[in-house]
Amino acid sequence: SIPIAKQLASIKALGKVSDLEKAFATAALVYNNSADPEGKLSKAETKSLLQTQFGGFIQGQENKPKYREIISALDEESENKIDFEDFMILLVSLTLMSDLLQEIKNVKTTK
Repeated sequence: SIPIAKQLASIKALGKVSDLEKAFATAALVYNNSADPEGKLSKAETKSLLQTQFGGFIQGQENKPKYREIISALDEESENKIDFEDFMILLVSLTLMSDLLQEIKNVKTTK
């Protein structure tokens, strides 16, 4: 497996883009590296990917009702798979409820 940083570097168009664009490109690459040939993830694979790649944001969220609702939906036995759009919605939802987001908001930038 080729490291994400090398994959990013191989996308010539990303050479002159913003940090935010690189962040979204990274999310897309992480997703694509785990997705099946149809570009989808099973719910179990989605949960595993979130736990391994997004642990800083989901750590400590276990008692929040919205977090439990999201994880419960991923635990359901279902043939439904997650596409990239739904995955990104999960990332945004988990980010918005995370304690880490508050810490990020509190970071002071200096110029």
